[in-house]
Amino acid sequence: MLEFHESSRGASGPCGRFEPMRAVAISSAALTLATGLLAAVPQSPPARKPIDVSTLGPQVGERVPDFDLKDQNGKSWTLHSMMGPKGAMLVFFRSADW
Repeated sequence: MLEFHESSRGASGPCGRFEPMRAVAISSAALTLATGLLAAVPQSPPARKPIDVSTLGPQVGERVPDFDLKDQNGKSWTLHSMMGPKGAMLVFFRSADW
């Protein structure tokens, strides 16, 4: 059994000397909670700079480097193998769904 004696209590009770530390702990916990709640609020993403797609990839009339690529059947194609008497036209198609 734990007993408190009048001499150990001091002027403000048995825990009086811990009150300032308790206040700091409560304030710190409240600040941490508020910071966490503010961080959880959804924020709008930063504005994206528009992309000028006309500057991406090879431009019309520009020579492309030779390549050796396989198609969906595993057949190998090079730029030279695709060239006809009037040249070749490459069409790039971007898709997010393959």
